[in-house]
Parts: sequence; structure tokens; C-alpha cells
Amino acid sequence: MKKLFGTDGIRSKAGVFPLDKDTIKIIGKSLTEQFIEQNETKPKFITGKDTRESGSWIEEAFHLGAIATGAKCESAGIITTPGIAYLTKAHEFDAGIVISASHNPFEDNGIKVFLPTGKKLGRAFEEKIEQDIAKGFNSEESSQDFSVDASKEKEFQQNYIKHLIEEFEDLSLANLKIVVDCANGAASNLAPNLFENFGAEVVSINNQPDGKNINKDCGSLHLEKLQGKVITEKANFGVAFDGDADRSLFVDDKGELVDGDATLWIMAQHLNSENALNNQTVIATVMSNIGLELALNSKNIKLLRTDVGDKYVLQELLNTNSSIGGEQSGHIIFPQRSLVGD
Repeated sequence: MKKLFGTDGIRSKAGVFPLDKDTIKIIGKSLTEQFIEQNETKPKFITGKDTRESGSWIEEAFHLGAIATGAKCESAGIITTPGIAYLTKAHEFDAGIVISASHNPFEDNGIKVFLPTGKKLGRAFEEKIEQDIAKGFNSEESSQDFSVDASKEKEFQQNYIKHLIEEFEDLSLANLKIVVDCANGAASNLAPNLFENFGAEVVSINNQPDGKNINKDCGSLHLEKLQGKVITEKANFGVAFDGDADRSLFVDDKGELVDGDATLWIMAQHLNSENALNNQTVIATVMSNIGLELALNSKNIKLLRTDVGDKYVLQELLNTNSSIGGEQSGHIIFPQRSLVGD
């Protein structure tokens, strides 16, 4: 049996196994059956997607398979991965499904599943889905016209932004000019408005998604335009998201990169100064620079390393009750705020 789930769900070229329509319907069916068997009730799922042109038909195929098996499905439309993780718990869904391939080009897509706890789907669920895909059974489709229920799309998106505003109610970005690179992805209609709400002067770039330009020469993998824009705009700093906005990299006022390691260094010192750095410990991965470890040690802060992948960082954060962890690539997790990099 082929292993289809990686550290961040299933990913492949959209339209090609395992992200062809029939297989996606099997995923929806299998997930529904497992929840029914486990909880003896019909589950409720919420889905969200980034701006790839394949997102809509993938979402529809998942809904078809799940609804035909007894689930209720609703869509939050185009929204960030952390947005779906939040809504899953806040609106009492059994699972949240994100349709995204993160920083990959538009031809790719993916499916990852969050539980209300904020954790990703466990390996036992994944193995059962893989087994059902290997069997190749099909879901029973209704002959009636089908459309994804997106009736609460705007409400879900607004609730997520409202949550962030309330979560950081004391934050003021007044007198700061920020350049925001949205990667033509899920943050395009959310991040600029959020930062403006906190009082920042926002210059938005790469916030005009067309289904094919997500991550194309922009976002967290391509910082050159952001670096140049920060300098020409004389901005205080810039931030670049990836396609689903669960990670971010920064550029300072001189146009210099501030990567995930630097963010961990800055935030660890801040938390430590506030007596909020549990166990004097930061969690990172084997990819983090030795310079980070040495710098933290100079402040009597320990660095614990995990395998590459934010799921491993999260598990170690929970195991050690630590306050901050992340990856050099820009996934930063504050578990007391959220179990997802936001």
C-alpha cells in the first residue's frame, strides 16, 4: 500500500492521482465513514482553499464524496490554513479541510485535515484513507445538480478576522508603514485589511490572484520584489506569506531578510523579558542554523531540535509545554495562542 500522506497532507499535480476527482471523492467518503464509526453521528466538515484554479473542483469532489456518505459540508471559500484551523474549533466542526499546496506552483494542490484541537489528522485516519483509496471503491453520487454550500463564506472569513483582532486587542501598528506580499494567495483579501485595522499604513503587493499566479515570483520563496519595495517605499518592514499563509518571512527597513531563525531569536528574547518563555526553551528543527542555538545559549535559553515539519515542532512544543517553536522557513507557532502557525 502506497503512503500518500506526507508531513503536510496529500500533495500532487491537480487532476493526477491522488488528486483526481474520483480519488478525492473516496477521501471524502473514507473520512466521513471513519467519523461515523468513531462518534456514531454524522460529521460536519468545513473546507477552505487558496487561490489555485483547481481549488473549486477539488472542493466540490470532496463535498460530493462526504455528503453522499452522510456528512454535512460547508465552505469558507478562499481563506488561510490557520483560518480553517480556527473555524473548525470555533464553529464546532468535526474536521476542517484545507485545499492548498502551500508554497508550490499553481499546477499543484493538496488536501490536509485539521481536528478541532488544531492538530492535523492522525496517522491511523490517514492509513485508513490510503487503504480505501487502494481498494478503489466509489462514492454514490446524487443525480441532482450539486453545488458547494458557500452560504456562510463571508461570515466565516469575517469571524476569523474578528478573532485575530480580539486576540491581539492591545496591538498597535500606528505610525508604521508595512509592505505586505500576499503571494497572490489566501492572504490577499485578509492580511492588508487586518493590518490596517491595527493602524498600519499598508502597501500591498502580489494581492491580485488569477488562479495561476499564486507563489509565482512572489511570496516567501521569492523575496526580491518585497525587499526592493520596502526600500523604495521607505517602509519600516515587510512581510511575505506563502500561498496558504501559515508561514511568513520578514524584511527589515534596510531590505535585509529576517528568516524564521531570526524571528525565533527575536521573539524568544521578547517572551523571556516578559517572563513568558516556558522552561527557557525554544523548539526548532534540524534545519535551523547553529548560530541560533549559540545565540540562545548566550541568553541561557535551550534549543531543542526536531525533524523537519511543523507537525513535529508542534508535538515537541506540547510535549515540553514550551512557548514558541518554528522553522527557518517561517512556520512559527505560539501554542498558547494557536496550534497552527498563523
